[in-house]
Amino acid sequence: MNGNIRHFPRLAIGQRLMAMVAVFCLASSGVSAAQQEKSPPGDIPDSQVFISYQSPLGLSLKVPEGWARTERDDGARFADKFNAVDLSLTQVAAAPSLESAKAVEVPVLVNTGDKVEPGKVESVTLKGGPAIRIRYTSDSEANPVTHRQLRLEHERYLFFHDGRQAALDLSAPVGADNADQWRLMANSLRWN
Repeated sequence: MNGNIRHFPRLAIGQRLMAMVAVFCLASSGVSAAQQEKSPPGDIPDSQVFISYQSPLGLSLKVPEGWARTERDDGARFADKFNAVDLSLTQVAAAPSLESAKAVEVPVLVNTGDKVEPGKVESVTLKGGPAIRIRYTSDSEANPVTHRQLRLEHERYLFFHDGRQAALDLSAPVGADNADQWRLMANSLRWN
């Protein structure tokens, strides 16, 4: 018991005994401190708040609150740590199809990305309408300090409306569990 009293050196003897009793009671009751959740890098927390982003290009989308936003002439990018949400808008002659996505979009991704490995290309129906979803993996840009790269997984959605195609690209490190958050964002895209 004397060894345990030494852990409370700045307290008076009576206070040290009370502190020891409290420690003993907690330890014997099986109550332990809450463990911090260990998530893989890139996991968007379930408690993440989403806000509505109104693009000046005539689109709206729910995005994670607090992420860094970069506006571009063709859209916007939202990023936090290893995650990114990229929205771009282009003029096109026709709505994307499975065939055009495989013949045009996928080769562009392979040629412009870093070690892109295409995955499944499929038609999906979302709350904002029909879309083409392209799954693929790539290497991230190298960290400017450490030069380290991460392997990223992507879901890219192609939407069409009145001669315009919106591409929504969601990315995170491979293994991150963002399925619910990505579904929320993909389902939130609306043409204004």
